[in-house]
Amino acid sequence: MKIQSASANFLNQTQQTNNKLAEQLATGKKVNTAADDAAALQIIDRLTSQQNGFSQAVSNAYDGISYTQVSEANLSGVNDAVSRIQELSIQAGNGALTDNDRAALQEEVVQLQSQISETFENASFGGKPLFDGQAVTFQVGADANTNQTVNSTDGSFASALSTIDISTQAGAQAAIDISKQANDEINAQRAELGAFQNTLASTIKGLGTQQENIAASQSRIQDTDYALAISQQVSNDILAQSSVALRGQANQSAESILGLL
Repeated sequence: MKIQSASANFLNQTQQTNNKLAEQLATGKKVNTAADDAAALQIIDRLTSQQNGFSQAVSNAYDGISYTQVSEANLSGVNDAVSRIQELSIQAGNGALTDNDRAALQEEVVQLQSQISETFENASFGGKPLFDGQAVTFQVGADANTNQTVNSTDGSFASALSTIDISTQAGAQAAIDISKQANDEINAQRAELGAFQNTLASTIKGLGTQQENIAASQSRIQDTDYALAISQQVSNDILAQSSVALRGQANQSAESILGLL
């Protein structure tokens, strides 16, 4: 009877082991619950949290790139308009033109001024104004204060552009200086936006590397070693079969003894 009891206990243990191995093979994880390895599960949860944080940081960084791209595209349009105003100003400075000729050129300038003002007043990204002069900060890391900031122009130079009047030669001369200064300010802002995009791209690359390293660490702790698990399963099956055979022999011996009695 002791043999039968020991055999039953051993068979129960092998069955539990078999269930655990089957779960590991089915889920691809060797740690599925705290009962498997409480300490390992805590580490896995922390690594998962880090991975999620890095994923969101990457998403934020891509938002930053999109934000600067939209800003730069709008400034590019303004730059084209300012360049055209400068071209018209130089043309209006020509003494061969009449006042009527300059008045016609001024009409185009007025349209360009309206285009520039509309851009600075209405351009936005997801409902956020692009040119309100406020610095914009993007959280690009999983830890507090890991962020990148870009400055936004308020388009103050547009007010100077709005005063341009090339209907006279004197006005044309003044417009040349104003438009040149505006172009310089626009190009400086565009250069800052370009540098910010490059910084974010580098940050995204770094975050990707960190994610890969964390994923590798998590995999070593969490993922099932299929070759080992299958080997253990085969070994466990052999032990279970042996236990069944031993229990059968014990039953036969008990029956023989009872027959003799």
